[in-house]
Amino acid sequence: MTQPVFQNVLLVETEAATTRLLLETLAARGIRGTVAGDLKTADERFEKGQWDLVIADLDVPGCGLEIVRRVKAREPELPVVVLGADTAVATTVRAMREGCDDVLVKPLDRPVVERLLDRLVPNHAVAAAVTAEADGRCLYRIVGRSQNLCRAIALAKQVAPTSVPVLVCGESGTGKELLAHLLHHAGRRSAGPYMRVNCAAISEALLESELFGHERGAFTGAISRRKGRFELAHGGTLLLDEVTETGPRLQAELLRVLEGQDFERVGGSQRISVNVRIISTTNRDLAAMAKAGRFRTDLYYRLAGVRIDIPPLRHRKEDIPPLVWHFVNQFAHESGRPITQLDPEMMELLYQCDWPGNVRQLRNVVRTALIFGAGGALSLTEAPWLQSELAGDRGGPVSGSLRLRDVERRTILEALRITDSHQAKAADLLGITDRTLREKLRRYRQERYVDETGEKQWLKAPA
Repeated sequence: MTQPVFQNVLLVETEAATTRLLLETLAARGIRGTVAGDLKTADERFEKGQWDLVIADLDVPGCGLEIVRRVKAREPELPVVVLGADTAVATTVRAMREGCDDVLVKPLDRPVVERLLDRLVPNHAVAAAVTAEADGRCLYRIVGRSQNLCRAIALAKQVAPTSVPVLVCGESGTGKELLAHLLHHAGRRSAGPYMRVNCAAISEALLESELFGHERGAFTGAISRRKGRFELAHGGTLLLDEVTETGPRLQAELLRVLEGQDFERVGGSQRISVNVRIISTTNRDLAAMAKAGRFRTDLYYRLAGVRIDIPPLRHRKEDIPPLVWHFVNQFAHESGRPITQLDPEMMELLYQCDWPGNVRQLRNVVRTALIFGAGGALSLTEAPWLQSELAGDRGGPVSGSLRLRDVERRTILEALRITDSHQAKAADLLGITDRTLREKLRRYRQERYVDETGEKQWLKAPA
């Protein structure tokens, strides 16, 4: 199902005509605009919302460049644009030094605003399996349309209203924590707290205190009483991220707490009762670990009241295009590029990759392509080292094609991989000149994609 991307723009403006033009232009693109008439109101709304762009009028009383300073101090990467009826060169220079992304002169023209939005707030339609928001904030958004992904989400929705423990399994980078968000926010505990503990990032001694809290003087450095995550999650959900990283002693303690829903703080004697729903994640085969004696079997059965497996990206490659556009929406503002199409050579390579890092790896690839490329087509031509890396992640020959053009392209990518993307060395290895190699890479970028009808076309942005 294609759903609009949640995009929010904060407008610091008092002039009626400018406000109306901005709101109308935003609405036409499915972007929500929120207006603040002064610096104090802008501060309050900025703190409460989740923003993709701030547009501020320098002529708003008490505002000036102060709004730029405050926004950049809190979120340095958030794009900020200022408006002014008379933006002198000195003002523009000061604005840029403060981190401003653009300066526009009033009165505004709608095409100018539209081009600005193309660069800084792209809003390509994306196929999302499920998404939710509250108070202008996106709670979670799981992008894709494959049957494997939709099956996992349907199971999560079915079990969300219950309090049964859920074990979410999947390789690193598949989106296990997003599914945990869905389980909490789609359930009856959504109004309660949602707490997370990364069991892999904390030593076992500290993890015990993190989970159950401690009393003052319980150990060196415990200068005051501290509540643990179980106590803080009372009435809500506790996510045990990478639960397989817990040791035998803590596993025994977890089992006792899950069975009785009570515990003592470290160094304390008072019994504390809680009502907490447990969600666990793992990138390992926990059932096999339990069978081999490397994880408590009784704890496994307690955690895996329901088990949900998230498929790796290589098993749902039809989700690659919507994911690419999703990350374009997220990161295009960093490069200031209005992306309107995807290079077919790049997409072919993305489809062939086995994606050991899954969706997280794809996100990094798109972000790199945005930063190092140029123009309106997203391509990997300017990042040959990344092409080489992805070619090395292929699970076999590229679609089994023996066409001379395909064999040539695969050979060049392999040469780049062997030489760590050093074009001169790759050309020498191939027995061609450096110039010939550059021309071939440029041609690969410019060649057009042949669709099922035989018509040559680029992969364009979704409408």
